[in-house]
Amino acid sequence: MKLPATLPFSISLLLFSLPVFSQPKPNIILIISDDQGYADLSAMGIRDDVSTPNLDRLASEGTRFRHAYASSPICNTSRCGIITGAYQQRFGMQWYGGPGISDWENPTMAELLKKAGYSNGYVGKVHYGSPNGPGTRNFPLEHGFDEFFGSENARIHYLIHNQEAIDAFDAARSKNPEPSNSWGMGPFRDGEKEVDMEGMSTEIFGAKARDFISRNQENPFFLYLSFNAVHNFTHQLPQEYLDRHGLEDYGDWDPATEPYLDWYYRSRRPNNPDGRAHYLGQLHYLDQEVGRLLDHVDGLGIRENTLIIYMGDNGGSRPIYAENTPLRGSKFTLYEGGTRVPLIISQPGTLPKNRVSDNVVSAFDLLPTMLTAAGEPIPDFTDGIDLMPLLTGKDSQLQHDVLYWKTADEWSVRQGDWKLHTVHGEGAAPVEKVELEQGVFLRNLRTDPSEKINFAKQHPEILAKLEGLHQAWIATLPKSLSNIPSATEWAEAPKEK
Repeated sequence: MKLPATLPFSISLLLFSLPVFSQPKPNIILIISDDQGYADLSAMGIRDDVSTPNLDRLASEGTRFRHAYASSPICNTSRCGIITGAYQQRFGMQWYGGPGISDWENPTMAELLKKAGYSNGYVGKVHYGSPNGPGTRNFPLEHGFDEFFGSENARIHYLIHNQEAIDAFDAARSKNPEPSNSWGMGPFRDGEKEVDMEGMSTEIFGAKARDFISRNQENPFFLYLSFNAVHNFTHQLPQEYLDRHGLEDYGDWDPATEPYLDWYYRSRRPNNPDGRAHYLGQLHYLDQEVGRLLDHVDGLGIRENTLIIYMGDNGGSRPIYAENTPLRGSKFTLYEGGTRVPLIISQPGTLPKNRVSDNVVSAFDLLPTMLTAAGEPIPDFTDGIDLMPLLTGKDSQLQHDVLYWKTADEWSVRQGDWKLHTVHGEGAAPVEKVELEQGVFLRNLRTDPSEKINFAKQHPEILAKLEGLHQAWIATLPKSLSNIPSATEWAEAPKEK
């Protein structure tokens, strides 16, 4: 907020000490990346091969979090947690499939902001669950958004967005009818209509986001910009980029020539020699669009009245060459690499710049933080905490005391430095080729962030405490999700491999 040079210092001090919600309602932009690695942000200083100058710029204009968590190690469930601000298990979402937010009876993030006078736009990937499409609660226009451009597909082809292509692909598949998952080649949704498009999805979504901002800049707006970058399949890069970097065009699956899984595994770690370069190519385009959005908001003169939040939807997918160093594990698992994500929150002029936080925060916290910024009350149903006191420096210790996770084959709980992680099934590990060791593991994330040491035998009292917390949480969930083995049902914690 800029003040006249002649304003008395005492009045200036008073104005700057006012709470955030006394200011005009800020615009809010939430940017979600897809499967981005914890280490794949150059501001982290972990990987030399990563270059994200525009995300680094956003981080320099706000607070970057090193202990931010998604509510799930996969995207559809974690995105349900984001839009509701609550544990998705409370309404039956635990793994792939499920009802999405169809059974969520409380207002969503968008509905709450709409009630507060915001114009709401959704651009990009949706993917909550099924059923999808117009007329269902999972469709953005049915849970608080005024505009929608994007796709409800779990996978969105980066380069092909027309009905003719998907029809031809489906015809070819009729000769090889094995399951392969949709490529998402079809048209985008523009509202309820389907439209064919030309171009790269990341750039299309960026352009649509800027258009929404331009048309709504006179009144407070909420933009949910959900990129499909850097999700599989990262080889789908513009030919110009491949040529410039000397990369092979890996090519999409051809049903007429080979089984799907043969092709699938050949494209993934450790079999694709250009895999990391393909991934970094998609990260380049993602970072580029974040930069274009920042330039656009700056150019309109609304940056200081715009709260921008950037977050990953779940941990980095190591099979597609995301890097989670120094964390163990990948998307699909409840290791730290499956749930800890990049998070940046920024509003220059209102919030301090260039800060790094090690406070434990969650995707649930976005909803209450946005509502506080908008001057609105926080509903009782949220499992999040308002991060504004932390962001403004009024409460430097603010963080979650306990966080919980649960999938069909794993559960975990973190309190302070300690994490209890129980694995009682294979999950997606055999198909996705990711590490998942069965057993009961007690970790100290301060001394052992890579989760290599099992402290279960040394600290049975901590194990029992965390198990008690988790069982109490499980008791609050629908009964259909409560039948899971406890840590004490295992006779002995397994030895580390």
